[in-house]
Amino acid sequence: MQQGNYGENYQSHLIEQYKLFVEMADRISARRGQTNSFYISLLSALLALLSLVIDKDLFSGPASVLLFFTALIGLALCLTWYVNIQSYRQLNGLKFQVIHEIEALLPFPCYKREWDLLKEQRGKQKKQYIQLTTVEKYVPLIFTVPYIGLLLYTLLVFIGVIGLPASTP
Repeated sequence: MQQGNYGENYQSHLIEQYKLFVEMADRISARRGQTNSFYISLLSALLALLSLVIDKDLFSGPASVLLFFTALIGLALCLTWYVNIQSYRQLNGLKFQVIHEIEALLPFPCYKREWDLLKEQRGKQKKQYIQLTTVEKYVPLIFTVPYIGLLLYTLLVFIGVIGLPASTP
């Protein structure tokens, strides 16, 4: 809506909407950090718990099914976490597009200027700026490694390629 069609409160309402949108973008970023902490804690706790209860009997018979399902749960959590990161990235990206549109109507586009400066520095510096999401999305992939290893191990035990650990007297 154009300022002429809106009325005399246009500018003050625009600034309030801008403040609200910036606050919401910040809250999404905070929620994203909390989500990452949740998944790191949960997946680490699952591995820690597994390392505490694991013994040679767990690799045999019906108990080995527990390892198999633990691996599947861990992998499912890693996938869910990865999808969450992508979702937060898209949501924040769209919020900042709207913020940039609002800034075009304000005296100074501070967020746009920040990105412009960052782009200028990219060409000048040897070390490139890496977006947080680019780094962030590798963490769930790294967490898949022990769960994939556990899954492969249990599958190889199930089909008999790997023998069960020997019992010690």
